[in-house]
Amino acid sequence: MSDTDARRGRVQAEGLSPLDETLRTVRRHRAHLSRLMNAHDATRLILGLLFLSRKAHTAPGAGVPTWSWLLNQSTTGDPRIRAAVGECLTHWLPTTDGQGNDAGTKSLTPLPPPGSEAQLHALVRAIGSTQRVGPLLDQCLRDLSADQADGSHYFTPLDMAGLMVGAAEPRDGHRVLDPVCGSGGLLVQSHRYVHGRVGLDPALSLQGREQHAHTSQVARMNLAVRGITADVSPPGDSLAEPEHEPHDIVLANLPFNQRDWAPGSKGEPSTRRQAPQVAVDPRWPEEPPSRGSANSAWIQHIAHALAPAGRAAFLMADTVANTRQPITRRLRERLVRDDLVECVIALPPRVFGHTQTTACLWVLNKDKSARPGWGTRDRRRQVVFINARRAFEQVPESRTRRLGEKNATLILETLSAWRGLSENGAAAPPYKDETGWSRSCSTTEISGNEYSLMPTSYAGELPGPERDTRSRIDELKRELATSFDRVRELELRLLDALEEI
Repeated sequence: MSDTDARRGRVQAEGLSPLDETLRTVRRHRAHLSRLMNAHDATRLILGLLFLSRKAHTAPGAGVPTWSWLLNQSTTGDPRIRAAVGECLTHWLPTTDGQGNDAGTKSLTPLPPPGSEAQLHALVRAIGSTQRVGPLLDQCLRDLSADQADGSHYFTPLDMAGLMVGAAEPRDGHRVLDPVCGSGGLLVQSHRYVHGRVGLDPALSLQGREQHAHTSQVARMNLAVRGITADVSPPGDSLAEPEHEPHDIVLANLPFNQRDWAPGSKGEPSTRRQAPQVAVDPRWPEEPPSRGSANSAWIQHIAHALAPAGRAAFLMADTVANTRQPITRRLRERLVRDDLVECVIALPPRVFGHTQTTACLWVLNKDKSARPGWGTRDRRRQVVFINARRAFEQVPESRTRRLGEKNATLILETLSAWRGLSENGAAAPPYKDETGWSRSCSTTEISGNEYSLMPTSYAGELPGPERDTRSRIDELKRELATSFDRVRELELRLLDALEEI
């Protein structure tokens, strides 16, 4: 009995769809590969094979390997499959330096290790047997995110990406930027979101920035396999300089509390006499952000990158919304004074598997007025707060949590009603404050509350038997995080004082 017949028999016996069986096969062989090589590289190897299956077809010259050639090596059981895969990956994988430099590609290519021939044969056959590579891509990206989550380089979950893109509302023809694009998931979701509304290939300008070369290559593969045109810049630090052109939409899953970020300070010895300085920059016209944490620098970088009617949605640690640290508090004051803040959403705890840190989704909007093609309600000098702390679901057969599409939709419906957005020409649904869920506040009220942007301070909490214990635990966590912020602030002030001695 052939491998194909045996697999078909298992599919029928277990009631699995062909796609489910392919997903299972790929994951099983990924596990075997992970015993022979780094798990991160094993997943990138499979991503490379997916890329080859869609892009390595037209050979510009004689002797250039193609996917068909590789598939033939697998079909015949050729023991040279390992060399064949390595040759294909080296030739076809996208470069990251923007110059088509093969040397850069070779240094990033996850080469198959000795003893991996059986897994490679099986993977090439499995990938070659399906026309639906999207689910395979999504599975690989989830696995890769889990592999590197301990280093805080996780990718944005699909449900969270859907919430972020839906909150920013990209439209056809928009210029969309992700300054920390990771695997390119938010750019993919933007394309998917607009495509679902126009029914055609969107005329979007998608731009991504990524600091790490391996991840930049993953983003290029992810976008290319899905047939999405995007400009992923060569690896580099987005905070090194302002964006050169305005963008209609900015989306970002930002690194929380990033230290030692100041441009020009990386790699330099840190001394009390020569602490790195934050350069004069149009992104922070009133005062430079703190050197100890990049949170406020990222927010100002994003605000500066927005076009006159631009919108942004980004994730940020809770502490930024309500810390009393002077620099961060003054930043919130400027954002509220300039009427940039449109919505802040308190997200559920533990929906990011890599961290216990609670986060908020911030939505900025440079034009909150009612206008054709946008909302019917003038929301200037107003901010809506949504307390989605309890809007989560358990992942089946797991102790982990996720936001879930149902909860993401509920949040977006609340924001759309507040904006006065409507679908297909229908009247916009009414908006009404709901205790424990959402509340619309004036900027005057926010200024009287020390410019706190924490949703739980305005929308409140739903009463319930678990409220007192859970609220107290959450409060203690926030107090502890605020204390850590205060310690970092005092450390910086001490260093500044020592420099003056």
